[in-house]
Amino acid sequence: MSASAIFVLDLKGKVLICRNYKGDVNMADIDHFMPLLMQQEEEGMICPVITRGNVHFMWIKHSNLYLVATTNKNSNASLVYSFLYKLVEVFTEYFKELEEESIQDNFVVVYELLDELMDFGFPQTTDSKILQEYITQEGAKLEVAKTKVPTTVTNAVSWRSEGIKYKKNEVFIDVIESINVLVNANGSVMSSDIVGSIKLKTMLSGMPELRLGLNDRVLFALSGRDKGKTVMMEDVKFHQCVRLSRFESDRTISFIPPDGESELMSYRINTHVKPLIWIESVIEKFSHSRVEIMVKAKGQFKKQSVANNVEIRVPVPSDADSPKFKTSTGNAKYVPEKDLVLWTIKSFPGGKEFLMRAHFGLPSVENDELEGKPPITVKFEIPYFTVSGIQVRYMKIIEKSGYQALPWVRYITQSGDYQLRTNV
Repeated sequence: MSASAIFVLDLKGKVLICRNYKGDVNMADIDHFMPLLMQQEEEGMICPVITRGNVHFMWIKHSNLYLVATTNKNSNASLVYSFLYKLVEVFTEYFKELEEESIQDNFVVVYELLDELMDFGFPQTTDSKILQEYITQEGAKLEVAKTKVPTTVTNAVSWRSEGIKYKKNEVFIDVIESINVLVNANGSVMSSDIVGSIKLKTMLSGMPELRLGLNDRVLFALSGRDKGKTVMMEDVKFHQCVRLSRFESDRTISFIPPDGESELMSYRINTHVKPLIWIESVIEKFSHSRVEIMVKAKGQFKKQSVANNVEIRVPVPSDADSPKFKTSTGNAKYVPEKDLVLWTIKSFPGGKEFLMRAHFGLPSVENDELEGKPPITVKFEIPYFTVSGIQVRYMKIIEKSGYQALPWVRYITQSGDYQLRTNV
C-alpha cells in the first residue's frame, strides 16, 4: 500500500496544493499535522511519521515547504519517502528552485505532474525527462500535448524514448568517490568510509544494450579469478534501468541506459581510509588578549596526483577580532559570520606540506563556557584517482544497427564529511 493523498504546505501549515488519490482519508485531517509537529519540536522528539487516530502523516521538509503524504493503512514507508524525494527532484527539474513561490506560480503544471506521477496512491512515471515530453511549462501547450502520449509511457523501457539519433555515438562514465573521515584530537581515525557513485552521460542512437564490468570482488570469486586488486561494494543501489535479476545471478551490470545524464549506481565501501589531506593544528589561547593558530596541511596521496580547490575551515572564537594571517601557499581569510578561518589552496600536489598561521585579538571578557569545540573541516577534489581502487574494466555497447561507440571513463575522489577534531 502507498499514499492516500499528497499535500504541499507552507511553513505555517497552510495547504498550497494537494491531490486526493484514494478518497479513504478525510482531507481536513491535514489541519492537525502542523500542531502535532510543533508539539514534537517543543518536546525535542521529532519523528518522520506522525500518527493521529488511524491517520499517518509521512513528511519531509524542503526549503520553505513541507511535503506530506497521508495514509490510514500499513503503507510501505520507504516507498512513500522515496516518492516524496522524487517529487522534489521532478519539481526542481521543472522550476529550477522548489519553494512556495514556484508552486504558486505553476499550479497547473504541478496538478498535471501530480496526476502523472501517482495513480491511486502508487508511483507511476517518475522520470522527469519522460514527463517533459508531454507536460510542458507553457500552459497553452498542455492541452495539445495531452492528445499524444509518448511511447515511453506504455513502453517496457519507460526511461528512454525510441528513435533517438546522434551523429557521434559516445558514452561518458564518471566514477565519483566521496571520503567520510572523522579524526579525534589525538590524531586517531575514529570512523571512515567511502561513498561512491557511477554517473553516465549517454549520447547513443537507438536502443543500445550496455554491459559494465567492474573489478568486483564477488564477481571475481564467482568466476574463479583472483588476479589484481578487487573491491567489496556494499549497499549497492541501481537506477531502474539495470536488470537486477541478471546482477543477482552473475553480477553482470546489464542495462538500456536513459538518454543524457543519469546516476547508474551508488555504493559504499566500509574500509579504513587514510586521510588524504592530513591536518595538524596548534591553537593557543592567551587569556583575555589573543589566540594564535598554526595549521599544517600535508597531502598523503600519490605525488603524481593533485588536489584541486582545497578549502580548510578552521574554527575560531566568536568574539575574535583583528585577524592577521601568514601562509606558505594559498590565501587565508576570516569569515566572521561563520566564526572560522577559510584557507584556500587552488592546487595541492601529493606529498607536499603547507603552513598557515593566524593571529586574533580577544576581548577582555571571556565566554568559553558558551562555546563548543567545532572540528576543522576539509574540502577537496582529486581527479584521475580513486581511493578504493575501483576500476571500469570494460563497457560493451551492443545495438542492432551495429554502430561503433566510444566509452570515456573519468575518476574523481572528493571530500565528503571530512572532520578533524581539535584540542581547543
